[in-house]
Amino acid sequence: MYHEFAISGMACASCQNNIQKTVSKMPGIRKVNVNLVTNTMTLECADSVSAQSIIDKVSSIGYGATELQHHTTNNQSNKHDLIKQIISLALWLPLMIFAMATMHDKQYFLLFGIIQLVVTTAILILHYQFFTRGSKALFKLMPNMDTLVALGAGAAYLYGIVVIILAATGHTFDHAYYFESAATILTLVSLGKHFELRAKIRTTNAINKLIQLAPQNCTVIKDGKPRTIAVSALKLNDVVLIKPGDVIPVDGVIIDGTGLVNQSAITGESLPVAKQVGDTVISATHNENGTFTFRATKIGKDTTLSQIVNLVHQASNSKAPIARLADKVSGIFVPIVFGIAIVTFITWLIVSHNFATAFNFGISVLVISCPCALGLATPLAVMIATGKAANSGILIKNATHLENLSKIDTVILDKTGTVTSGDIKVTDIQPLQSNLSTTNLLQFYASIERYSNHPLAKAIVANYHSDAYLEINHFQEIPGQGAQANFGNHPVYLGNPKFIAPYLHRADREQAEALAAQYATQGKTTIFCATIDKLLGVIALSDTVRDNSLTAVQQLKALGLQVIMLTGDNQSSANTWAEKLGIDQVVANVLPTDKYRLVAKLQKAGHRVAMVGDGINDSPALQAADVGIAIGSGTDIAIEAAGIVLIKNSLSDLITALKLSHRTMRNIRLGLFWAFVYNIIGIPLAAGIFAPLHLTLNPMIAASAMSLSSLCVVTNALTLQL
Repeated sequence: MYHEFAISGMACASCQNNIQKTVSKMPGIRKVNVNLVTNTMTLECADSVSAQSIIDKVSSIGYGATELQHHTTNNQSNKHDLIKQIISLALWLPLMIFAMATMHDKQYFLLFGIIQLVVTTAILILHYQFFTRGSKALFKLMPNMDTLVALGAGAAYLYGIVVIILAATGHTFDHAYYFESAATILTLVSLGKHFELRAKIRTTNAINKLIQLAPQNCTVIKDGKPRTIAVSALKLNDVVLIKPGDVIPVDGVIIDGTGLVNQSAITGESLPVAKQVGDTVISATHNENGTFTFRATKIGKDTTLSQIVNLVHQASNSKAPIARLADKVSGIFVPIVFGIAIVTFITWLIVSHNFATAFNFGISVLVISCPCALGLATPLAVMIATGKAANSGILIKNATHLENLSKIDTVILDKTGTVTSGDIKVTDIQPLQSNLSTTNLLQFYASIERYSNHPLAKAIVANYHSDAYLEINHFQEIPGQGAQANFGNHPVYLGNPKFIAPYLHRADREQAEALAAQYATQGKTTIFCATIDKLLGVIALSDTVRDNSLTAVQQLKALGLQVIMLTGDNQSSANTWAEKLGIDQVVANVLPTDKYRLVAKLQKAGHRVAMVGDGINDSPALQAADVGIAIGSGTDIAIEAAGIVLIKNSLSDLITALKLSHRTMRNIRLGLFWAFVYNIIGIPLAAGIFAPLHLTLNPMIAASAMSLSSLCVVTNALTLQL
């Protein structure tokens, strides 16, 4: 069973790890993934595990969980948070004025201290969540960033109260209150989290835009009358009415009328597609002209749009292998920082014999540490990249495929339906008898082939623009060889040279073989027509190269990748296609198992392999490759086996995906680099190691630096949107 939950209360990567570890230990839980960017948790579990038991488990460690179907950003919550930040800043600014006044005017030391206590208390109440979440996490022995902030701010607040008591009882005390430190820590960290949240919202825009493509209502025909209902109320086989300007709500098949449908939002096709009875229509596409009704064949989560949204969700919630290092560090980060803060406090207390100095350094260590930056670097970049890819017609199913794509050195291209369109057309009609015209010969072919479902037969019939068929009898199809039928009492044979050979004289057999070889050098397939002792003619057919395939191959080679083409064609035909496309390596006469073996062989030799295909016979190789890439018009099995889907059926999108994967990995590495460097430099600086060089941080600057570190990582990830 699959569940998705909205998680509240997460502050950092430690929160993420705490929830993930706790839930994964529950009986019946198979797989858990908590996403710090989207504040969601996805999991697979046994049917016996209830959603409520998971919610209760998450709540027991101090976080909130709500089951959901699709995660969307809570804009209302974001507005409330903004108001809280404004109030907090409005209180903090006068507090800083009184803090500075206290430093310069000892006459009103106690009065200014009481004013600071009141204002700081208001700020603490405003940001009480840090203390509730932080204390729960600490009591559960799962400290997180909230724990660090709560300890730092709480210690400064209590220290200020002690100073007020001492001042009120007549004791002389030269040190500051540190109320401003407590308020600054809470205000700046909270403000940083707010800006971080706003940045996260931008990363979910791609998903939200996809969801918004679908209409909320539609018109159905009930009892012969049109009726407007919610799309969510649609049922399978309902008849939906579409007028000019309507957006198609679900997938279906047209049963009446015609339309001109703009499918660019889903397939990327630049021109509208004419639709008629029997044609399929896709959810979220736009009818520009015409009126038609269609029968709903896919509704709810089964529609094309819903599947795309779910794939983007899955990719956003997945983790790239590069994230494992950050996860390991984040899991032990907070306890280590807590330990460093205690050691720092004790060390400075011994060295300086000054409680305030030791206190200052200890709090600075607590508040400068930032597990957020480590936890955000990878998921933010993955979410932005997969969203950007989806808007370009490229579906990346998970982060592992995105990372693996950046590492490949070899690309294997299936020919038919991948490099080529799979749209076979008649290229040559050649009569071999003087009394036969091309029209007469094509009529022979079409009259027989119209009874066959073979793609070559359909292509020949499609090329015959007439209804004047000859009457035949005793039609018989021999799979893989050809077909035969009688015109009256005269048998006619259609097929390859081997199939017609038994019925011909030696000279005709040799002529057929020579013609077949000649057309094969041009990448064409031949079907011969013969009667007893007479070769009547030959028709040649060929696939067509997809738009941009040649350019894509050139770009792949320019990126330094090894490009290999696989085909079931004979070697001569395969070489012709390879020459057309500028591919240096081609493997011909392959079976599905041969494709799989080639992938395995290359991987064994140390290559990172991407396999691009579209058919059922490609699925074993797609599954075995480091990255399986399916053409959007391919079979469902191929699309299921692949990790990446090119919806627009263009190999140019493979280049886009490759470049995006490289950009994303560079972005992640840069984000992790700055996150690690920040902590490696910031923690020793806050601990006072560089104090002899007069390089120190007070808690206020430390809090600002901590917030800025997360913002830097978020801003870095957002550059992927450019």
